Amino acid sequence: MIESLLIANRGEIARRILRTARRLGIRTIAVHSDVDANLPFVTEADQAVCIGPAPARESYLDGAKILAAARQTGAAAIHPGYGFLSENAVFAEAVTAAGLIWVGAPASAIRAMGLKDAAKSRMIAAGVPVTPGYLGEDQSPDRLRAEADAIGYPVLIKAVAGGGGKGMRRVDAPAAFLEALDSCRREAAAAFGDDRVLIEKYILSPRHIEVQVFGDTHGNAVHLFERDCSLQRRHQKVIEEAPAPGMDAATRAAVCDAAVRAARAVDYVGAGTIEFIADGSQGLSADRIWFMEMNTRLQVEHPVTEAITGTDLVEWQLRVASGEPLPLRQDQLSINGWAMEARLYAENPTTGFLPSTGTLTHLKLPDDIRVDAGVRQGDAVTPHYDPMIAKLIVHRPTRTAAAAALAKAAASVQVWPVRTNAAFLARCAGHADFVAARIDTGFIERHLDALVPTGTPPETVIGGAAAALVATDRGDPWQALAGFRLNAAADRNVAVAIGGTTHLAEANPAGEIAQVAHERVLFADGEAFPFAAPVAGQGGAASAGDGAILSPMPGRIVAVAVSAGDRVTAGQRLVVLEAMKMEQALLSPFDGTVADLSAREGAQVAEGILLARIVKDDA
Repeated sequence: MIESLLIANRGEIARRILRTARRLGIRTIAVHSDVDANLPFVTEADQAVCIGPAPARESYLDGAKILAAARQTGAAAIHPGYGFLSENAVFAEAVTAAGLIWVGAPASAIRAMGLKDAAKSRMIAAGVPVTPGYLGEDQSPDRLRAEADAIGYPVLIKAVAGGGGKGMRRVDAPAAFLEALDSCRREAAAAFGDDRVLIEKYILSPRHIEVQVFGDTHGNAVHLFERDCSLQRRHQKVIEEAPAPGMDAATRAAVCDAAVRAARAVDYVGAGTIEFIADGSQGLSADRIWFMEMNTRLQVEHPVTEAITGTDLVEWQLRVASGEPLPLRQDQLSINGWAMEARLYAENPTTGFLPSTGTLTHLKLPDDIRVDAGVRQGDAVTPHYDPMIAKLIVHRPTRTAAAAALAKAAASVQVWPVRTNAAFLARCAGHADFVAARIDTGFIERHLDALVPTGTPPETVIGGAAAALVATDRGDPWQALAGFRLNAAADRNVAVAIGGTTHLAEANPAGEIAQVAHERVLFADGEAFPFAAPVAGQGGAASAGDGAILSPMPGRIVAVAVSAGDRVTAGQRLVVLEAMKMEQALLSPFDGTVADLSAREGAQVAEGILLARIVKDDA
């Protein structure tokens, strides 16, 4: 077994690897950027080395610094986790060339499966069915548009080197193709340093099915069954589950066997995932499931597979990397119960899921389920990395029970002042169509109005805040006269200020109250509502609509589509902002003229900065 392990990653996955390594008696080394110095994955490791400043390209993506840290600490092996350098063949080769053990896929397999076009060609040769599309070398916009026209809309533009939902655009009509291609290429270049794309037929009722595979150096390869990752937003997975609902034994055998054939085709070693797209319009059937891509690493959603198979996939990785055979044969693996995982992010669903950064002054996660968290109360979510706070993982005997447990867990999350998607997750897991397994990748978009909280406090919250105010004032001798009115029935309403608006409500205890710094916050159903006694003159929140285009988040301006003095129409794109390698287009709120324009391409801006002002036509 490996004696010492350097973990070339951060946050939740680094902490997850640490947990297994510690159980196996392996000495652990963390590498970190300067802003991550106090995070749990650093303080919990046996040794830690700072490898640079916050930007990932100067720390977690700098292979030379990681190798130097390995030499400095005497590490025997490097585990890359997922993301960053986990699927970088050059780095994998550099690790082995340095005499270290690489706890990951062979560089040859990473290369074979890392480019989507080459991977599809290899799968076709191996007899694995693939989605119809264009994989050609000609990357001219005219050729790509012609191929899209020939395939038939809708189509999906995908970065050849893509992953993690980045560098993907759905196009529904020819007129929108070139603009989507331009945006996709920019995002792909920023995320992967490669702007080449391929075109695929977009399946109108798609299910995302993936199979966990594992190979060793003794020629063995197995699958650990399938996961369903169909609940997605902007191609980013939101809730994953295992097994896949509606998967019968014959279809499971066909898909999982195809996944093992795909792994064997590249002499795969270690943990990998074969991703398929299924046409779910008529239920799952082997003849309507096609290969999409292979992820040559551990997946974010690996805990649901661990739950239903009773395995530790990180332990499997470490044993295989040590030269041991796979711990179990295919006939020793079986499915037990149902597991679901939800990704808790620092983002605000009420503002279009924009990232939310800051200190986690109050953080309370459920303690009756598995929670893989990368942070603790008092840690900070910075704009430099993926904003995941934790993964909520439930395992129950049935799918219905698992969905109920996940909804309950998400609803119990308490975070402040950072905003999260907890209420959104609770609504997803509790939605009638989700519980009934009527799902595909369009589920969230179809039900968005029902899934996204409005940000307006419901009556129960207002009543709960009012009850808290009354309870606070019980020591006041005037409280005995609360609600008293001369010659009239007592008025039991209490004034309470929430979100800048004063409400009148009858006190009715609800939710859970916490004192967070100088604020009182009511937590209910995954949402957080700071409240206080109203002050004189406080009324409704000010309304927007004055034409000010503000930066909704910290980021970099990647495109400015207008000039000062230009006439614009409602919905016209003005500025494109990039944060965390995802683009956000800022649109004109109405017809008018660009009066002020401070946005400059390439500039870094903070949240709330005025980028432009539109003067309304009738102003």
